[in-house]
Amino acid sequence: MRNAKEKNMMQKTDKTAPRAAKAGEGAIKREDRTAGMSKADRAAMEKYAADYAGYLGIAKTERRAYAEAVRRIEKRGFRELSTFKTLKPGDKVWRGFHGKTLFATVIGRRPLEAGVNVVGGHTDAPRIDLKPVPVAEKGGIAYFDTHYYGGIKKFHWVAHPLAIYGRICRKDGTGADVSIGDAAGDPVFMISDILPHFGKDQASKPMSEGIAAENMDILAATTPDPGADGDAKDKVKAHVLRLLAEKYGVAEDDLVSAELEAVPAGMPRDCGLDRSMIAGYGHDDRVCAYAGLKALADLDGVPARTAVVLLCDKEEIGSVGASGMDSTFFENSIAELVVRRNPKAGDIAVRRALEASRMLSADVCAAADPMFPDADSTGNMARMNAGPCMIKYTGAGGKSGASDARAEFIASLRGVFDSAGVAWQAGELGRCEKGGGGTIAKFMARYGMDVVDMGTPLLNMHAPWELASKFDCWMTYRAYAAFLGAKER
Repeated sequence: MRNAKEKNMMQKTDKTAPRAAKAGEGAIKREDRTAGMSKADRAAMEKYAADYAGYLGIAKTERRAYAEAVRRIEKRGFRELSTFKTLKPGDKVWRGFHGKTLFATVIGRRPLEAGVNVVGGHTDAPRIDLKPVPVAEKGGIAYFDTHYYGGIKKFHWVAHPLAIYGRICRKDGTGADVSIGDAAGDPVFMISDILPHFGKDQASKPMSEGIAAENMDILAATTPDPGADGDAKDKVKAHVLRLLAEKYGVAEDDLVSAELEAVPAGMPRDCGLDRSMIAGYGHDDRVCAYAGLKALADLDGVPARTAVVLLCDKEEIGSVGASGMDSTFFENSIAELVVRRNPKAGDIAVRRALEASRMLSADVCAAADPMFPDADSTGNMARMNAGPCMIKYTGAGGKSGASDARAEFIASLRGVFDSAGVAWQAGELGRCEKGGGGTIAKFMARYGMDVVDMGTPLLNMHAPWELASKFDCWMTYRAYAAFLGAKER
């Protein structure tokens, strides 16, 4: 038995005759959208791309991405949540966790119980981590012992210049920040590989087995400690430890409480004769993180619904841990807003706010690569220069692990983006039973909110150097801006 509201909706739908479409109207065209750009739009795109490249060159780890994001939004008037006793429409607020995960918001006119608009991405990226006891000597060479992080092709990372970033924490509570490999005059690091002349056995193995994970140790030094005793063992290791002590004031046991990450050395660069692409490390997912942050900071006036950007850690290893999306950080942050808007609000107000919210899971997608047509889901793979791609479901095989957005939500977003003149496309992650993947969407969908993935198409995803179209980067920003500032429909 339908209730009155459902009857009215059905009657309205039944009485609405379908509008006759004009010839060619509504046809899906997956094509380059840059040809008709005005000079003003091209200038705006290039300016955006240059600023983004600057951010990407700084944000090489999740800690650095967090610090740079806070620096940028505070310049735009955002303040840390603890400085607010109450919140009112138009307030610009941020809240952080563990120096890695960030929640930033502009309070809207409507009550929080009406829901918030969220753009949520992540700032961790595939990399090589140093183990807790990293320094070892073998055959007169000192190495950093490593454990790779996230989904990588291991052979991408050997014989490639690397930089090391991170933080070493001493047991007295002090710490030292490490940054080696990108500043002028810095040395770089490298994982060695066997030369082709000796590599016949390696070449006969499957690509996934050609480089053993336990052999991905980073060359740290080759010379012994000048002050070591003649009979001392591991003199090269001792040299490494002495250099670390001199530069950072740490001992070997301090490395147990350290987070040290090896990432590709070098700054983002324009790619192609036409300079249409940006080559850089960590587009996945800092290209979406930056777009969301800038869209939030650039909001004009007070939005109807509270606008939120959420940037989390650990997505590349399953969104686990205290700083990952599979934690209560987002829920707790919404609760903090609710109580500052209405001190008498109870837990049910938080539940209502979560359930009524809408989210763009801001994560990149794979662009169709003409060199690998067997991976292409014909007509359903993102193309370069066609804008960000909306992916209704991720997962693998039979959509396993997907949240699968509902049709009504997709339709409402189409109206938002088209009204704002955003170039965008729809697709999925590769051919059935060959492609697939996961994002933070399913962790947000559990609250009952509407969620769909939408992000920038990439070539070389998860490689040390990924490729993104400048046009797609800029349109991703414009899509997020349209969503965060969308009027109520």
